[in-house]
Amino acid sequence: MDSKSLINTERLPKHIAIIMDGNGRWAKQHGKHRVFGHRNGVQSVRECTEAAAELGVEYLTLYAFSTENWNRPALEVNALMTLLVETLGKEVDTLMKNNIRLKAIGDLSKLPKRTHKALLDGIEKTKDNQRMTLVLALNYSGKWEILEAAKQLAKDSKSGKLNPDDIDEEMFSNALTTAGIPDPELLIRTSGETRLSNFLLWQLAYSEFYFTAEFWPDFKKESLYKAILDYQNRERRFGKTSEQIIN
Repeated sequence: MDSKSLINTERLPKHIAIIMDGNGRWAKQHGKHRVFGHRNGVQSVRECTEAAAELGVEYLTLYAFSTENWNRPALEVNALMTLLVETLGKEVDTLMKNNIRLKAIGDLSKLPKRTHKALLDGIEKTKDNQRMTLVLALNYSGKWEILEAAKQLAKDSKSGKLNPDDIDEEMFSNALTTAGIPDPELLIRTSGETRLSNFLLWQLAYSEFYFTAEFWPDFKKESLYKAILDYQNRERRFGKTSEQIIN
């Protein structure tokens, strides 16, 4: 029996976030350049996106490029940006076919012009799709996002638009780039690393974490199903006791 058939579709996480890690090490294992790993990772993106949509997951957020990734060798960064343009150009038709809407979070203005344009074109073309929302975190930093939200609320307070005492969790959440998107119930990270790496620091406060030793290019549909099954076998208490949840 495959893992998919064991999944309770009534208890799916509405939002899954994934830190796609291990492309470079996967390529090294195969005696190839790191970019080879990134190219093969695109197939995992396609499979996991389609699998999530088929199951009924409403939001899938992928950590595609962090602000810290600019510190990588220029050759790799340039290749990644070129790959993003190529992939967005090719995959928009797939998104349309599957009724998937594309969104992006991060400091997008800092992306190269061609990458930024390809991203905006994809977002515009898929904006009316409703089956699932695919969110790409590009030039993204959780600390940056929180600081930007704090600055905006401070400006609004200073200008008299709002009373500082009225700022609550909901208002702060709505000042983030993920406004209108529910917090992820499940975070997946591949490659054996067990840290957040500055990803969705506010939004992951009560998420379940799933870590796997698989490198991202090896993480396919079956891997996603296993992660969801693991999630469904957990008890989400949100600070309460097991008895309170049952009752």
